[in-house]
Amino acid sequence: MAGRVVSPCVGLCSTTVGDRVCRGCQRIDDEIRDWPGFDAAERRRRMDELDALRASVAGRHLSVVDAEALQAQLERHGIRFREDQPALSRAVELLRVGRGRIRDLSRYGLLPNENEPRDAAALHERIASELMTAAEARRRSVDATSLQ
Repeated sequence: MAGRVVSPCVGLCSTTVGDRVCRGCQRIDDEIRDWPGFDAAERRRRMDELDALRASVAGRHLSVVDAEALQAQLERHGIRFREDQPALSRAVELLRVGRGRIRDLSRYGLLPNENEPRDAAALHERIASELMTAAEARRRSVDATSLQ
């Protein structure tokens, strides 16, 4: 389907247990519900917002020093990503899926920033916590805008 934008769903929907923001894809429950009705432009806009959110948060904790190595590892482990997805957004997904198996982040093209843990699980925990805080702030902003 030309021009179709895939869903950001990663198969870990916490909105089914009552969260207003999904811990897997960071979409708001209303976005998940309404996603099939969005036109391609609206889906693209929201995908870009989610990628920017992930990249912003992840960038405070790590750098992608080898995007090709990152992509190769994503492919090797069968982790879903989009061709146009920013490398830092891809890194968030890699850490979510592989945090318990990754021993050497440099083999994945990643370098933790100074004063960040070198352990993938600990790094993921920091990023995931901060990502949920940022996603919740995004939800409040969207809710406030919809009330106007």
